[in-house]
Amino acid sequence: MSTTAQPNLNHSFAEALPELCAESRAADFPAPAIVALNEPLAHELGLDPGWLRSAEGTAWLAGSAGGHATAYAGHQFGQFVPLLGDGRALLLGDLNGREIQLKGSGPTPFSRPGSDGLGAVGPMLREYLVSEFMHAVGVPTTRSLAVLTTGAKVLRQQGAVAGGIVVRVARSHLRVGTVQYAATQSAELVDKVVRAAGFSDAPELLRTVMDRQLELVVRWMRLGFVHGVMNTDNTALSGETIDYGPCAFTERFVGSAKYSSIDVAGRYAFGNQPTIIAWNLTRLAEALLPVMDQGAAEEILGTVQQRWDHHWARHFEGAEGIAEAADITTFNREHGGGPVFVPRNHMLERAITTAERDGDYAPYRELLAAVTDPYNPAAGPEWMARPEGDENPFVTYCGT
Repeated sequence: MSTTAQPNLNHSFAEALPELCAESRAADFPAPAIVALNEPLAHELGLDPGWLRSAEGTAWLAGSAGGHATAYAGHQFGQFVPLLGDGRALLLGDLNGREIQLKGSGPTPFSRPGSDGLGAVGPMLREYLVSEFMHAVGVPTTRSLAVLTTGAKVLRQQGAVAGGIVVRVARSHLRVGTVQYAATQSAELVDKVVRAAGFSDAPELLRTVMDRQLELVVRWMRLGFVHGVMNTDNTALSGETIDYGPCAFTERFVGSAKYSSIDVAGRYAFGNQPTIIAWNLTRLAEALLPVMDQGAAEEILGTVQQRWDHHWARHFEGAEGIAEAADITTFNREHGGGPVFVPRNHMLERAITTAERDGDYAPYRELLAAVTDPYNPAAGPEWMARPEGDENPFVTYCGT
């Protein structure tokens, strides 16, 4: 049943892992307003969309109740950073088994020096739409409950733009980077993370997360999805796709396809994603060594190729010998279950720019309607189903 008052959230993360949490509050925003609300997801969580749209509900979505920022470490572009943490995110708590987190809600105790902790509305609209598309096509992912404008401006590469918050919903925000941070502290903390993640021991965690992540990346490859920033702090133990900052879609099976402005060397290019996830899983195994026998870890890691081949065969059945540069849309339609509508790069960018620059959300909402009902040809206009061609230059920015 949906609640018509402020929900009583649990704080399971903070209670299980107080060593990884710092109490935090959102910034005071002049005029928060909802520009996208996922009513079906609200109902799933037991939230009343009518209340969320009220002044009290909108303030709650903007972080009025406060929450926690969480600590983690991570390899960023191959370089280990011992403490990262939620520098612009606020974990409000959990409800019906899912965590609700804000991105772009202001500085936290983990914010880097000089960071405002805020977000621009454009990247938040990108995360909302792409994550909901991924959910619609059956790819494990964090979800998006809402996007809000804050009534304030933030400074980004293109100048002053409208501030924004995305309200993210996840099974868990524990990540490889969480285990890595715990490993820098104590074996006891590593063990607590293992158990908070729902596992009886470290080998079970490693085996399960390995399967989840390898299958996830196979699913990405089938769609042409390029995550763009596969750092270990963006590799969730739940196996959900997390952090849609510089993501994009390649329309052809081209391994060198990359779009992120910060991925200069192409470390996270489309074709490198299988190698990178194996590398990240190796870092996970290393972080588990305080509570796990090295021989057991090496034995499990030795099955990576076998597990990858298993998931690849399942999701690419009958598609042996895919030609380099083959069109992904055509391939998926010929091999069953290909979506009609995909959030194509330039299409999505135009819709976001129109919303940011002109305050006109109609093109964005039209695209959102199509990609969240992606197998229905009637869900959007015919032109949205056409490939745009990868020959048009496209760059994404990690602006969240």
